[in-house]
Amino acid sequence: MVDKKISVRLTVLLLLGTILATACTQSYSQAPAATPTLIPAGLFVSPLPTGVDAMQLVADFGTQTAEALSGTTATPEAVTATSGTASPVTDTPTLESGTFITPLSGSSTPIVTTPEPVTVVPMTNTVSATTATVPVGVPATYTLQQGEFPYCIARRYNLNPDELLRLNNLHDWESQYLSPGLTLQLPQTGDPFPGVRALHNHPDTYTVSGNNDTTLYGVACYYGDIDPAMIAQSNNLPLSTVLTVGQQLTIP
Repeated sequence: MVDKKISVRLTVLLLLGTILATACTQSYSQAPAATPTLIPAGLFVSPLPTGVDAMQLVADFGTQTAEALSGTTATPEAVTATSGTASPVTDTPTLESGTFITPLSGSSTPIVTTPEPVTVVPMTNTVSATTATVPVGVPATYTLQQGEFPYCIARRYNLNPDELLRLNNLHDWESQYLSPGLTLQLPQTGDPFPGVRALHNHPDTYTVSGNNDTTLYGVACYYGDIDPAMIAQSNNLPLSTVLTVGQQLTIP
């Protein structure tokens, strides 16, 4: 009986030892997968990608810093991550404020624009010099006014009086007695008046005498080579004004 109890106790102790031994045994877990360390990209990260020139990167960084401080922007360079070689970005540079940015070098070359010379031609008012006493052009016909006669018309328009008389079938003795209103044909050949056209010198001041000079036409014939319209203009008078004895006129 005693042996049986001892045998049961030994059996229980063995079971307990087996259980304890099993609980203390642990299986090894699988080794963790290796996690690669991420290396940040930059100019001063070591190690650099294969084929990248460290000194060139330092020089480029210095150039970019100087341009940032000066307010200019250079064309960036693209770095190929796989090969480490630098290839220029072929963006077309733009012109801003007259400055051309040269790719890769970062240097700026100012564009100097030389304006074309402009020749200033002064505007001048050219006035053809015409003698105040000579009318412009010779009309084809002329109607005699009070105080006028053919020789007076020949002097005024610089015509040959003989040619004027022949053209109008007149004789010399008749030329002084032609009545006002007669229309004369004026020569257009350009044959000038012979001798001096002016009968009296002018500029002058004329006093009306009442002797065939009560019209501006008669006063004009007194001087010979002057147009009556010029006398009217100089005295602010209508061309048809009837003059009075003693009236003074300014003769241009």
